[in-house]
Amino acid sequence: MILKWIFDRTVSFLGLLVLSPLLAVIALAIRLTMPDGPVLFRQERVGKDGRLFTLVKFRTMSADAGGGPVSVKGDARVTPLGARLRRCKLDELPELWNVLKGDMSFVGPRPDVPGYADALTGEDREILRFRPGITGPATLKYRNEETLLSSVEDPLRYNDEVIYPDKVRINRYYCSHCSFLEDIRIIMATLTGRRLYYDGEWI
Repeated sequence: MILKWIFDRTVSFLGLLVLSPLLAVIALAIRLTMPDGPVLFRQERVGKDGRLFTLVKFRTMSADAGGGPVSVKGDARVTPLGARLRRCKLDELPELWNVLKGDMSFVGPRPDVPGYADALTGEDREILRFRPGITGPATLKYRNEETLLSSVEDPLRYNDEVIYPDKVRINRYYCSHCSFLEDIRIIMATLTGRRLYYDGEWI
């Protein structure tokens, strides 16, 4: 959609311009409170048509953080500043650069790491035909994912067997019914924190 393309490039450029003072303040805070590593977290993700790209976010974990691929509320790997950035979603702001470059869109399926994306089969792989997004209906439904995972006995298993398949289902529906106006509705729900009625459920 040409309108979506124009919107993504224009708003991401303006966003980076307007938010540059805030980005600088956050970067300085990370450098002062977490001097043992880089300011930005970079990770290889799977984008449109299965092409790999480097996603950038503000770093929220200690530099030597190991552990599994999912994090839960209260995760010891997340620093105090990182927890605040995550709570306000400010760690996601550098992804505006990914949108400006064309790796991502404002709205779409969240980009997976190769291990998860490679496991998609059959019609589920249709979601790889779309540019991944900063937000989307699946992201909205699981906006409190870390809290949810902290309440189960085996967070990784629950993610793999319950949350991830449900995200794929929601993303498939989005890819089949997406429109520019629907994207605006999703963006407004993201910014305001209001629940959204989507595919027969409140998310």
